[in-house]
Amino acid sequence: MVDKLCDYLTKRIRHKMPEVDDERAEVINYGLHLVLGEVPKAFALLAIAYIAGVIKLTIITLLVILPYKACSGGVHLKTHIGCIIATSIAYVGTAYISKIIVFPELYIKYLFALVIWIFSMVMVFLYAPADTENVPILRKKERKIKKILSYITMSVTITAGIVIKDPIISNILIFGVLIQTISITRFIYKITNNKYGYEKYCEDNEAENLT
Repeated sequence: MVDKLCDYLTKRIRHKMPEVDDERAEVINYGLHLVLGEVPKAFALLAIAYIAGVIKLTIITLLVILPYKACSGGVHLKTHIGCIIATSIAYVGTAYISKIIVFPELYIKYLFALVIWIFSMVMVFLYAPADTENVPILRKKERKIKKILSYITMSVTITAGIVIKDPIISNILIFGVLIQTISITRFIYKITNNKYGYEKYCEDNEAENLT
């Protein structure tokens, strides 16, 4: 529905403004998607968080995981409803779980954080930056930089989760890293019918070379 509306509005704009070329039309269409698609998603996420009673914690979760997510990438659902559900599970779910889970002993928490760090290091090495077909990351230099930054931001977030004394914020940092790391794995890409953009680009090039 949103895609059709954005395409319709883009065509209307091009009809009223013939000077708009294909490149500018793509930019306009992308901007319309942000306004008509992403903004309602954000409000829906906050509404769900409010109902769950964790709106402040959800906002904190978004902010603290954003640096790691920006570098490592992750899966994207192909429908707006699916995206809202997945985002709510990831961020509202993380906030809610962080609020109710209490580690009986600190060493258990530290061990749990260590396991997540090792798991994340391996997944970042294998898959980060996890791009998509719509927004592939093709430049090797950019991929290398994002991978390095993924290692750094993930490690810093885990370390902060160990150091910070507030148990809920600490849990948010640790569980948030786990959820974000899972979102870049091949398993999640497979069950959501996604493909890594870089791999898809290489596959298409190989197919063209064979024809």
